[in-house]
Amino acid sequence: MSRAPKRTSWVHCLHNKALGFGLLVLLLSFFTYFWNYTNPPYLYWDENYHISSAQKYLNGVFFMEPHPPLGKLMIAAGEWIMQMNEESDTFIGTDYAKELPTGFSFLGYRFFPALLGWLTAPLLYLIFLAITRKPLWAVFFSFLYVFDNALITHSRAAMLDSTMLFFIVLMIALYYGLLEWKEYRHRFPLCSLLFGATFGCLMTTKALGLIMVLFFPLVLLHLRTKKAALINIRPSTFDTKKILPFLALSVGAFLVVYGAVWHLHFSLGKQVVDSLPDNGYYKASEPYKNLIDAGKTHFPVMLADNLRFLGHYAKGVPTLNLCKEDENGSPFFFWPLGARSISYRWETPNGGVYKYIYLQVNPVVWGLSLIGLLLAFALLVSQWVSDKKGALTYGNDILIWFSLWLAYMIAVSQIDRVMYLYHYFIPLLFSFILFAYIFLELKQLGSLKLTENKKQWILLGCATLMFVSFHFYRPLTYYEPISDTAFNRRALFPLWDLECVHCDRRGLIATPLPNTND
Repeated sequence: MSRAPKRTSWVHCLHNKALGFGLLVLLLSFFTYFWNYTNPPYLYWDENYHISSAQKYLNGVFFMEPHPPLGKLMIAAGEWIMQMNEESDTFIGTDYAKELPTGFSFLGYRFFPALLGWLTAPLLYLIFLAITRKPLWAVFFSFLYVFDNALITHSRAAMLDSTMLFFIVLMIALYYGLLEWKEYRHRFPLCSLLFGATFGCLMTTKALGLIMVLFFPLVLLHLRTKKAALINIRPSTFDTKKILPFLALSVGAFLVVYGAVWHLHFSLGKQVVDSLPDNGYYKASEPYKNLIDAGKTHFPVMLADNLRFLGHYAKGVPTLNLCKEDENGSPFFFWPLGARSISYRWETPNGGVYKYIYLQVNPVVWGLSLIGLLLAFALLVSQWVSDKKGALTYGNDILIWFSLWLAYMIAVSQIDRVMYLYHYFIPLLFSFILFAYIFLELKQLGSLKLTENKKQWILLGCATLMFVSFHFYRPLTYYEPISDTAFNRRALFPLWDLECVHCDRRGLIATPLPNTND
């Protein structure tokens, strides 16, 4: 039987002190992500679509939608569990909910997105603990997520991104578990199974999660008999006794979960409502229509039609046009700078002040992430041109996470449809982890030698700035009253395009043309 690696397991770091710090992260993120998540009591952004979809599940109505089903199923499950609304069929005849009935409650519909947004924080803490082996440092790095205003705003709504990010972070945590426990007889197969199942959950939540498929070959690169640089790979170095079980368990678990979620989606949609698109059939093929009318299920036909509908819907999404008056999208190369912000909702002033729900970044969080990316690029280039090969202690890890970030950005740059700032959330998480490795790698800043004690004080300073910046922008995150003067003080960077109601638009990049879609 294989024994544990000589290196102290990061799981063994979970002594009382580390557990206490983990509970601190759990508590802090509860108040930033989960507390009072029903505020504001109004629909905003894509909630109009997803709550309508959730009600179709609750009433057995057939529909097709541009996103896979799991995220919307969980939104529906929250309402099914909570039972906070007397009526759950208000929006089954439309794909876009508008007027809310009197007394409508968001408690159920937003429950799982807000819950998973909250629980992502302690998972990230475990990842940072695995990287640093220092509980206090793991807490400080967790602040990148716990106090980012943009992530918080989007995660507290009945939308899909917090569910997607939860499965991504869980998959990353399992990736570190696979590396840590590859010599263990029982833990490694369990992690392999959960790794594939989590990927199945991810791919039935949002298509952007496909970037995580790169973790499968990445795990295979680590399953070698000898430790070597990632570029030094020979077939003889791979351990087939680990690779074959990993592939069998992870791929098998993925297929089971992926198929089960889609089957649940098909089994719930039996009733056709003719006020919906295409008289309620959503461009379904004739064989699919016959199956619906007969109340039968044929998995291959139904899956093919639903996947085909994703492409059909994408063709109808407009391209980015910064000259449109109401354009909220932004080019992908703006995203690392936190641009452009999106006004999700604003409320008529009461006493001379407005309330906003704004997708606005925490500039300290995003600034540190950008610094990490720039330093990673500089270190990798310097290592490549230097004669001192292997000089970086964390060179492999920096290369991995920078490459993942770059791969995502290259992929989205090929997408023609309009994209938004929140489409950067996945590489943002990658940059958080990259920043941690860069911080561990740095030994000196100019003439200042970075001892462990000095690094801890630097991290404390960064954490303090993140916390202060979070509170500075919290009125835009939690729908709190704010005056125009106070709002304009927060518009620090022109590319954010952060504008209060009725304020003059700067038009730094393009001048919007009113009342035109050209």
